[in-house]
Amino acid sequence: SNLACAKLLHTFLSTTSEIMACRLLSSSLRPAVRLTPTSGWNCLSWTRCLATEATALKHVKYEEHGDIAVMRMDTPNEKMNSVSREFFFDMLEAYRKAMANDNIKAMVAISAKPGCFIAGADIKMLAGVSSGEEMMVEMERFQNLAKELEKGHKPVVAAIHGACLGGGLEVAQTCHYRIATKHKTTVLGLPEVNLGLLPGAGGTQMTPKMVGLPAALDMMLTGKNIRPNKAKKMGLIDQLVEPLGPGTKSSEARTMEYLEEVAIQAARGLATGKLKKTVKSKYSLEGIQHWFTTEFKYGRQFVLNQARKQVMNMTSGNYPAPLKILEVADLGLDKGVTQGRKAEIQAFCNLLDTPESKSLISLFFGQRECKRNRFGEPQRKIETVGVLGAGLMGAGIAEVSIDKAGYNVLLKDTTEQGLARGQDQIYKNFTGKVKKRQITGYERDTLLSRYSTQLDYTGFDKCDLVIEAVFEDLPLKLKVLKDVEQHIPDHCIFASNTSALPIAKIAEASKRPENVVGMHYFSPVDKMPLLEVITTDKTSKNAASVAVSAGLKQGKTVIVVKDGPGFYTTRVLGPMMAEQIRLLQEGMPPKDLDKMSKKFGFPVGLVTLADEVGLDVAAHITEFMGKKFGPRFGGADVNIVQEMVSQGMLGRKSGRGIYVYSGAKTKNRDINKDAEEILKKYRIEPKLGHAFEDVRMRLLSRLVNESIFCLQEEILSSPVEGDVGAVFGIGFPPFLGGPFRFVDSYGAQKLVDKIHKYREVYGEHFEAAPMLIDYAKQGKTFYSK
Repeated sequence: SNLACAKLLHTFLSTTSEIMACRLLSSSLRPAVRLTPTSGWNCLSWTRCLATEATALKHVKYEEHGDIAVMRMDTPNEKMNSVSREFFFDMLEAYRKAMANDNIKAMVAISAKPGCFIAGADIKMLAGVSSGEEMMVEMERFQNLAKELEKGHKPVVAAIHGACLGGGLEVAQTCHYRIATKHKTTVLGLPEVNLGLLPGAGGTQMTPKMVGLPAALDMMLTGKNIRPNKAKKMGLIDQLVEPLGPGTKSSEARTMEYLEEVAIQAARGLATGKLKKTVKSKYSLEGIQHWFTTEFKYGRQFVLNQARKQVMNMTSGNYPAPLKILEVADLGLDKGVTQGRKAEIQAFCNLLDTPESKSLISLFFGQRECKRNRFGEPQRKIETVGVLGAGLMGAGIAEVSIDKAGYNVLLKDTTEQGLARGQDQIYKNFTGKVKKRQITGYERDTLLSRYSTQLDYTGFDKCDLVIEAVFEDLPLKLKVLKDVEQHIPDHCIFASNTSALPIAKIAEASKRPENVVGMHYFSPVDKMPLLEVITTDKTSKNAASVAVSAGLKQGKTVIVVKDGPGFYTTRVLGPMMAEQIRLLQEGMPPKDLDKMSKKFGFPVGLVTLADEVGLDVAAHITEFMGKKFGPRFGGADVNIVQEMVSQGMLGRKSGRGIYVYSGAKTKNRDINKDAEEILKKYRIEPKLGHAFEDVRMRLLSRLVNESIFCLQEEILSSPVEGDVGAVFGIGFPPFLGGPFRFVDSYGAQKLVDKIHKYREVYGEHFEAAPMLIDYAKQGKTFYSK
């Protein structure tokens, strides 16, 4: 008996540890919900819609296959289905038609769109409401309609191929049986937390009962995608279907047809009673675990308390949505689904009114805008890409070019050792995907066959794009450009991967400067979502188009900026890094500054970030930017970092920076005593102390102010790209929406006053941008209200 209890406790703790380990609010803020245009959102239009005949359905095609009805979802003129008022109504009309027909025994819900079941809610619908109160009436209607689907007297089967996310998953959850393809495009998830919201169509109530509270919280708090195999194991999916290969039709078309056949058979089996849903025994280990963590009050409270601690640890309370998810999920399990659904609607509408949600939704729209190529299609299709340099960046660029873009890649380095290192990186990453069952071993080998490694320029005459990723050294980059131009065709675009070196200087060495562009990737390339494309006055529209097109194919969110010292992301980081060094000079302990900056909302502490970037890089940026922009990039003594670098303290890469890196992964690193001595040598007395809000505004104001200088000087073309670049490139707190959204919410005049105050206290490195002063005087905002 004691042994059995011990095993049960071990299983329970293993389950809850998943919650403690989950990563909340991913930095990529992956966009899991798609947009469709909507018309007016009010009760009158809803009533008119309900009065419409089923023959007027636009989003759904209704068919009958013997005794089984098929509802084929197909939003017109859109690549993705998304849940809008009209979409949901059309589904309901088709459903009611099937329920009213005595000859129909069951129904199948399937998408007509390849790669998408339903990709989520219509965000324009959410952004279009003026208040949470206005939204509440409509959300109640949504839930009432969902309950009608859920409690229907005829079984409904959801046949899922592609994205099934947010409201799409909630639609699938109301169905009685769920079948999904084991295809790489098929993912399930509840990503509403990434918009500062919670699932609003019953997701917080259905999911814990379906998969258990620990797994449900992991889904709802992280917003992560669930692959089909895991979804089946969790109980989110009842049956899996293998995708088919090509035949007389494409693989996609054959898979969809096969999925529909299987779903029809399953629907008929459910209707006749020949197919029974597998229900796990309450007395099995999994059944006991589910009871203990989800139904048993004290076990549930333990799970919720652990999750709450992790939420606060990861978000510092900056995001209200995760805490509301915990509250509403608990209420439904404790008081019942009726009260739970009511609380879910209230919480959804309240969250919609929060500045955090408005900022995150704004970022979503901004990211969507940066997923478009404003330069149009390239003159030639990109098929072959050359990558020069097989280091960490070069191998990463090659990997995303092979994996996501599907290009043929020629990876060149100057040494066999360099090529071997790059090959090993690519192979390990692809093999990791095999182990996670994201791809098969065959698919990995197919991907690896798309690239070759070499020490010479053989085959570069077929390149459409060459991306140089050698060391950050201008003479070396000029040499590489001159060398490769002897082997590439005239139409080939040359891109330099650099974080700060002037693209115009590099272009001067080219025979075709109009074909030269900058492509600033962020490390690690396979994980960081942003690409900063840099154009010069001579860069052709086609060259810019090729660079943006390649970045989008590589899965990147792309911002395009003009050439200038530090471009955008590196430039705006400079003043904040200088202020950070100033704070350390004033005696603020590095760990305190790291802890405080994470509490502001940065994904990592700013001292840790400096070590990760490299103190040698920080020293170079500080010196270079100081020469270009003068006192505005000052504030700290540049000798501090230079002295650290001269003693071999380069950061993580050298094992010593401001912290000591022993190789073991730990959050509690020791402070480098030698770095401490250097800081003491240059110590100055603080003038205003180190209160939380004061430190926060000293750091943020310098980054935000420099962002406005970039817009004023037309380095940036819009505030949108500035916000997207800051959040996805350098970790600006997402809940603030980016530098420009922050100014609008904080107030331009208030920010000017703060900068002027700091100027009086600390000196001329606090200098308000003229554009900011102008906006303050005129009461203007960067975004329309």
